Amino acid sequence: MAIMAREAEIKPGYKLTELGVIPEEWEASSWGKLATLEYGKSLRGYENTHGFYPVYGTNGPIGTHTKMLCTHPGVIVGRKGAYRGIHFSKVPFYVIDTAYYLEPREDIDLKWAYYELLTHNINQIDSGSAIPSTSRETFYNFSVVIPPLLEQHAIATALSNIDALITSLDKLIAKKRDIKQATMQQLLTGKTRLPGFSGEWQEKKLREIAYINMGQSPDSRNYNIKGVGMPLIQGNADIENRKSISRVWTTQITKICNEGDLIMTVRAPVGSIGIATKDSCLGRGVCSLKPIRDDNRFLFHLMVFLEEKWRILEQGSTFTSANSSQIAEFPLLIANSIKEQQAIATVLSDMDAEITALEHKREKTHMLKQGMMQELLTGKTRLI
Repeated sequence: MAIMAREAEIKPGYKLTELGVIPEEWEASSWGKLATLEYGKSLRGYENTHGFYPVYGTNGPIGTHTKMLCTHPGVIVGRKGAYRGIHFSKVPFYVIDTAYYLEPREDIDLKWAYYELLTHNINQIDSGSAIPSTSRETFYNFSVVIPPLLEQHAIATALSNIDALITSLDKLIAKKRDIKQATMQQLLTGKTRLPGFSGEWQEKKLREIAYINMGQSPDSRNYNIKGVGMPLIQGNADIENRKSISRVWTTQITKICNEGDLIMTVRAPVGSIGIATKDSCLGRGVCSLKPIRDDNRFLFHLMVFLEEKWRILEQGSTFTSANSSQIAEFPLLIANSIKEQQAIATVLSDMDAEITALEHKREKTHMLKQGMMQELLTGKTRLI
């Protein structure tokens, strides 16, 4: 009776199979009936060879070579390692012995095959060896619903188009970041002045332009993750996208920063900058900075720009942390005019906002792609 009830609910043009309800023209099958996994082969010199054919390992492209192993565009499946990816090559390619390549048993759209395989988590496969490995037998048992070839082409085209959009957004974001970095190089060194501003910039010590509050860790017995007490900022783990996050709380309050204060890490890596999103307790891995008279946004952008200076200091010595004296004596070149600081901060903040908007668009596009894969690869939504 239950089966009859389910069959009564099936839409016209669909059928009930062991893999669920699928379009009538589609076939319920397994990857072992559809394709084989062919072993890659060892290869030397791909790191330094400038060849036409890409070389793939378990995690993706690792070089190029003049030799090819697979004579057509196709799918690479990771074979060894904790992370084993699914990759697609638009041109013939070589696969080393840490990966497989897919060889169809019948005529299929290999780009469709690539997207379908992305819905499987091959990293859950473990052959039982010392190194996590993809078992061909387990792979061949993966279920798959196969559309007619023409519909495979349509699905692959739709998903390829959204991948192209994601790639274009990646390139645009990278370009905007490069432009911002170049703009910082000009505006935050005084090399280029915004219209209406002149006069010399002045070198000062950080202690001359900001109140420096070194963190002090509370006793860990007072920590909790239930939101009791005050958020604790201890280091980089408590800063995401330049903003503090509430991850751990403490009921013992030692040093306090206020919402809007700058946060700087003082232990490796030294000099990473964020902004406190709320009043918080400071652990010993960070300090807070509050401008004495200068513009807070300008100081934020200037300290972000100078992060690399701390990296160079770290690499050129054995120190993995900065003490209060080193931070206080840190030199900065700064505009004397508050209005100029504000104008520079506005330019750079507007650039940040544009990059953030593009990143949000990219995130939404990724989510759209996941939704499309769920709909198109199961036949819930038809393109033909």
